[in-house]
Amino acid sequence: MADRLKNVIFQTLQRTVSRADFDWLQDRLEQDDAARQTYLTAVHVSEHLDQQAVDASGKPTPSDAPGADAMSTPLSIGRQTSESTPVMHWVLVAVAANIIALAGITWYARTHYAPSRTERDSVLPDDAMATSSAPDASSSFAAGDSDTTTERLIAGHATLRRAIDIRWPKGNSGLHEGDVLTNGTLQFDSGVAEIDFFCGATLIVEGPAKLNLESDWSAEVFLGRLRANVPPVARGFTVKAADAQIVDQGTEFALQVTPDAACVEVLRGQVEIRSTDTPARQLRTGQRHWLKGSASSASDFHDLVTNDDVQRRRHTAQSDRLADWRNHIRQLRRDERLIALYTADAIDRSAESSDESLRRMFNQVGAPDERDGVLVGPVERVSGRFGNESKGLDFSRTGARVRTRTDGQYGAFTFACWARIDGLDHVYNALFLADGYENGEPHWQIDQDGRLLFSVMVDDTPGTGLGGHPQARFHHLYKTRPFWNDSNRNQWFHLVAVYDPPNRRVTQYVNGDIVGDEVIQPKFHVQDLRIGPAEIGNWGQPLRNSPWFAVRNLNGQIDELAIYDAALDANAIQSLYQQGKPLGY
Repeated sequence: MADRLKNVIFQTLQRTVSRADFDWLQDRLEQDDAARQTYLTAVHVSEHLDQQAVDASGKPTPSDAPGADAMSTPLSIGRQTSESTPVMHWVLVAVAANIIALAGITWYARTHYAPSRTERDSVLPDDAMATSSAPDASSSFAAGDSDTTTERLIAGHATLRRAIDIRWPKGNSGLHEGDVLTNGTLQFDSGVAEIDFFCGATLIVEGPAKLNLESDWSAEVFLGRLRANVPPVARGFTVKAADAQIVDQGTEFALQVTPDAACVEVLRGQVEIRSTDTPARQLRTGQRHWLKGSASSASDFHDLVTNDDVQRRRHTAQSDRLADWRNHIRQLRRDERLIALYTADAIDRSAESSDESLRRMFNQVGAPDERDGVLVGPVERVSGRFGNESKGLDFSRTGARVRTRTDGQYGAFTFACWARIDGLDHVYNALFLADGYENGEPHWQIDQDGRLLFSVMVDDTPGTGLGGHPQARFHHLYKTRPFWNDSNRNQWFHLVAVYDPPNRRVTQYVNGDIVGDEVIQPKFHVQDLRIGPAEIGNWGQPLRNSPWFAVRNLNGQIDELAIYDAALDANAIQSLYQQGKPLGY
């Protein structure tokens, strides 16, 4: 065993390690208390060596190896003495070699595949959380953030602030409000889009429209009618059309482009028209200029959409959308396959502003109050996905949760919820988690990489899990491809997990589209499903013997969650998404 450990470490350092050996090494570090203690000791010895080396020569030390700074830890243990002897010298050299190897592991994980604990099939009593009573016990073997962590980058020049009644071209899934817009073509058949460029300029574009976003400071229009508002901070913003450039001087102008004509009119302030064929021309308030065509061409800006118009139309459309959704819920709750249907809105229920009613997430299935979720901790009622007239629940504060209890035995599961994610702050971010995670019970969450994770406990007997840990239990995590990144903050998503034992398949969806589809292997097959006590948006009651608990509260909101005793098909999932999607989707 010791020889294999040495070989795998050096293979990792040489970047020749296999995926299987790398997983084995990670498991060894995570599950072996002696290995972790050795690691902690090595960290402090490494610090001692660093200082000795710097004091002696000022040259780079082993801690300059990639990832070495990630080895520091707040846990304190006994330090080695600073007395130097020949024997101690070689001990320190040996330990330093181990430090370099461990640093190599961290660097290799960052620059290659960096498998996480979510990729393994075994689980500790609280789902891979360390069982030590120390609150940061896992920090001794987790490669954390460091000063050399690569900063995440997002490409884009603008955001879609509001979208009213937009119809996207056939075959185009379209954009959502809040989406970051990259360079390239933006096209829609009808409706109104309000676009905020990062320089500060705003375009209100009426469809049918086609334009090309070139940079933070420019766009080219091929078709459509728009109003451009350019504050002083965005002076120089340029709109191109019909082989001409409209350079704004901090003002407001209108533009209409058709296949046969293009006309610009200054609504307020001044713009400069530049063209390769004619000298630059200044236009002031009230002046109009044809870039293509002539005054005989149809061009009328009297009914051009204003910002107030967008606000008013959006409010009306939002109210209509909310009414449609409430009717949809009334129809949906007749589905006998539903186990529970939780909403933050009290649809057709008494919603008096008593503290008791405000501490409920309403179950729309069955008799009133049956299986209602109870708000616990700092859960806040906020606006839901249909604006101020609808309700949602915010779980962003540690301890926030909704407690539920669902008794019974089931043959399949479909979990579907609408969630707004403001950040993925934790290794695991809860959607719906059964308390004890015992045989047949589900866990549904999102990992730090933005992937949906669904699992059902196969065997909760301690020691049955992979890896040999005495407390490990046996299950499998069904993962999707990443669906969320920082550009998606504050956006609503329809998330679905379908667990289908009869057909031995787990399928997961985001906004009606499949993002994960995996066969249930025989060793992970579970037929008898149950839920019992569980939580929405957190996990605070696992089987544990200390006051420490995993921090998994969702940094975001949930305003609807449905649980079915059935495996819904793709058409049913798409219908749920279409019926429930908010304005701008």
